[in-house]
Amino acid sequence: MKKICVIGGGAAGMACAVLLSRKGYSVTILERGDRLGRKLSATGNGQGNVTNIHMGPEYYFSDDPEKVGRILSRYPWESTVGFLESMGGIFLPDTRGRVYPASRQASAVTDLFRREIGNAGVDVVFGAQVSSVAYDGVFRISWGGGQMCADATVLAAGGKAAKHFGTDGSAYALAEKFGHTVTPLSPALVQLKCDPKEIRGLRGIRTEAGLTLVRGGKEVCRTRGDVLFTESGLSGDAVFRASSYVQRGDTVCLDFLPSVPAERVREAAERGGLLCIVNNGLGRMLAAKRDAVGLVKGFPLTVTGTLGFDYAQVTRGGIPLGETDDSLMSRKRGGLFFAGEILNVDGVCGGYNLQWAFASAHAVAEGI
Repeated sequence: MKKICVIGGGAAGMACAVLLSRKGYSVTILERGDRLGRKLSATGNGQGNVTNIHMGPEYYFSDDPEKVGRILSRYPWESTVGFLESMGGIFLPDTRGRVYPASRQASAVTDLFRREIGNAGVDVVFGAQVSSVAYDGVFRISWGGGQMCADATVLAAGGKAAKHFGTDGSAYALAEKFGHTVTPLSPALVQLKCDPKEIRGLRGIRTEAGLTLVRGGKEVCRTRGDVLFTESGLSGDAVFRASSYVQRGDTVCLDFLPSVPAERVREAAERGGLLCIVNNGLGRMLAAKRDAVGLVKGFPLTVTGTLGFDYAQVTRGGIPLGETDDSLMSRKRGGLFFAGEILNVDGVCGGYNLQWAFASAHAVAEGI
């Protein structure tokens, strides 16, 4: 029986382990933390946004979008839902296509995996931060206090974002030992920083808004959803989607009533100010400015940066897809596979990154 080592117990690693155990392989997960699926349990604001019915390579950033498209077409969102429901539960889309467990509990999705992994007899080693992976006919994997041999190894140890979940970027070095490169890394799906003077008094206000990202007078992207004013800038799902495109110095322009024409806003404001038009706290701040009504439909803020990797949901960059085949096996070392965020693939907000985790796990399992 082939022995498979999966390095990393996140969404991609757990999915690989389940799929490979179902194929009859002996699987060991090496997890540096003290439990599986910590990051998965926090996804979708704790509600478990596992995929999206609006799926395609256009929602992803990568060095090889065509390969992303081929893998997504082989393992579409329906496959993800079928895979998850094969372990239990019911998964349903919302009006925006985001798919959640019916319970709206991300931790319950993690519990499905943990139960399946336990029932399948997958060996899980906690506290195993891998220090080296070598090959001399078999893979030899070492970590503090242990070592093992494997016929194939899956690197599913994540990227550099959210190091409190155990993803600090150290796993890239394991791939580099086999001749792989790492593209430039940057945080994605992350809060934006703005000049504190521009948002003074707005901390804690949450509102739906249209968001347009502008660079050099040209529109870069346009999103719509929740916007949350924080102490340092902006958060919320509309902001996270725009953060995938943002550069320092860009302008974020917020429309606080994207479904209402400007003329109607102006007419209503002439009768009663901004009451019942925008949040009262926001209205007081806008009323102190010139052309307050105009700012309701176009409130500009300059992006001074992001909160960085510690607060990012995913990593932009990683092992280039061009250094793998269509089963995500290394072109440098046969039997070495990659799954999930460690690869140079990241998606916009809305379940796309978990879809990549699950689709890449399927590609790896089929390749093995």
